[in-house]
Amino acid sequence: MSKITLQQANTLIEKAFAKAKEMKVNPLAVVVLDPSGHIVAAQRQDNASMFRFDVALGKAWGAVAMGASSRALAGRAKENPNFMITLAATAQGKFLPQTGAVLIKDAAGNIVGSAGASGGTGDEDEACCAYGAEQAGLKAVI
Repeated sequence: MSKITLQQANTLIEKAFAKAKEMKVNPLAVVVLDPSGHIVAAQRQDNASMFRFDVALGKAWGAVAMGASSRALAGRAKENPNFMITLAATAQGKFLPQTGAVLIKDAAGNIVGSAGASGGTGDEDEACCAYGAEQAGLKAVI
């Protein structure tokens, strides 16, 4: 199984933070996971609230667990909220189907992980993660 490297994860976070600064987004937390949902790298910008890390993790975990971007999962949650509530309960609270995370693939199309952010709007969080992934030489699935 292919997976994101620590160097790629750190680059993704660095570039996501740079994009957030450029976009004037509130301080972010960004979490990068491998295909099994394990943390590869995570950082929280100065002045980001303590809850940001948990929200970013939940977004990223949901994306990699379901093999879809958090935007797609948010859409599914609107269509079938009871199923998503059941999934969140089954995942013991780790699953957060809200916009702000991207599924990450390598050049061959293999899922190598996910990245989630929290601090801005869902769209801003997603844009920062997608930019970071692309700058790390990976493909972000939105």
